[in-house]
Amino acid sequence: MPCGLCGDIIPTVSVRCPACGAWSHRRDFRALAIGLFTLLGFNAFLALGSAVSMLRLLAGLNDQTVFGYDEASAGPVLAAYGDVFLISAVLAVVTGVLFIAWLWQAHAQAPGPLRHRRVWTVGSWFVPVANLWMPPRIVHDVWVSTGRYRMARRHGVLLVVTAWWGSLLGGAALARTFPGMGANTLADARFAVETGVAAAAGLALAATLCMAVVFQVTRLQLSTVLD
Repeated sequence: MPCGLCGDIIPTVSVRCPACGAWSHRRDFRALAIGLFTLLGFNAFLALGSAVSMLRLLAGLNDQTVFGYDEASAGPVLAAYGDVFLISAVLAVVTGVLFIAWLWQAHAQAPGPLRHRRVWTVGSWFVPVANLWMPPRIVHDVWVSTGRYRMARRHGVLLVVTAWWGSLLGGAALARTFPGMGANTLADARFAVETGVAAAAGLALAATLCMAVVFQVTRLQLSTVLD
């Protein structure tokens, strides 16, 4: 097949162009990354919109008094936001599948060395306990291996990956608890909305940071050539 970068012919048994070093599947990888990047952007937009909307709701609750609070009207509003988080969860699953597919290919194209085998780019998400720390570690390894960074830049990558994973876990945990929170009193309603704001903000930050990870790793891998 012809190389998408220089036009030279790539043998079917080779994964890279013998002339310029470009990956034979770079177009597929680019398309996968663009699709994932776009979907992550939609996740971030939805979560950020929810956070802003709930902040406006919280401002209205703060203006109310205990005697003027109406539980009958506040309950359905909070239930509607619970449905929004449910839709976000479904969208997150779709995004997660695409992210794993992207990570699978990025791991295969990383120059190495890598601490975990390629199979763990999928398995690490489903093994209890290990799924709390292995996925970000694999993402970090793929990123620094692709960029061939020195120690100072490795720390920067670690900071971004840690912030992404922490905001994702925190946002997901808060979003899961939100639907079960009541609005029996004004204080309960305020606390529920504050929890929802924190959950949406965490998910928006996680999606944004993941966009940065996908962009940087994809950019580095598409520009990698043989020495």
